Amino acid sequence: MNNLELIRFADDVELARAAAGQWTSQLESLANASRPYCVALSGGRIARRFFEAVVVQAGTRRLPLNSIEFFWGDERHVPPDHPESNYRMAYEALLSKVPVPAENVFRVPAEIPDANQAAADYEQTLRKFFQLSPGAFPRFDLILLGMGPDGHTASLFPGTSALQEKSRLVVANWVEKFKAYRITFTLPVLNNAAVVTFLVGGADKAETVREVLEGTQPAELLPSKLIHPTNGRLMWMLDQAAAVALSKP
Repeated sequence: MNNLELIRFADDVELARAAAGQWTSQLESLANASRPYCVALSGGRIARRFFEAVVVQAGTRRLPLNSIEFFWGDERHVPPDHPESNYRMAYEALLSKVPVPAENVFRVPAEIPDANQAAADYEQTLRKFFQLSPGAFPRFDLILLGMGPDGHTASLFPGTSALQEKSRLVVANWVEKFKAYRITFTLPVLNNAAVVTFLVGGADKAETVREVLEGTQPAELLPSKLIHPTNGRLMWMLDQAAAVALSKP
């Protein structure tokens, strides 16, 4: 991949601390910024470690929390208090522990029974917040992503219809193996970000990481391969277990 920045760490704890340190350092430099800083959060084990590390670092840094606007790149079709909710995880690990104004938190309304309506409502939230003209896509300052052992990212799974979406911002993506909808940003939104950062750890991801970064399988079989910002940075932060199969140092 062109313009790929890859950093390896000894373990997922070191990875999370480094990612948190990098992000909080960037936020410190934005104390006098004239516009809000927009981040889209992810779910997953490494994301939780990252959130916990941010909380620790926020205790010793002066972060412009009033200027940070929080969104989610994907969500399970469950209420916000459900154990599988990405919002709930982020709230418990991060948002409840730092003084973020409630009006700066834009969660997916995944409690709506109709997943397609929930996706449409969240798309309208993005369009209104970013004041988008027809055909335009929001530009996030940072989108955090994880990756599953099957190569999915956000809730873009191999072989699902959302991979073909070119105009919508948010869709309800049916995932057959879970017999459930997932609500997710589309590829045009993910690839319009200023920075996209993958946080990936675990030996169960090693072969998929190798195939995504160095392999020749079609990208549609490994949706993480489809993430390449059109005018931004792409960073992969890996622990050693996830990076072990890579041939390049």
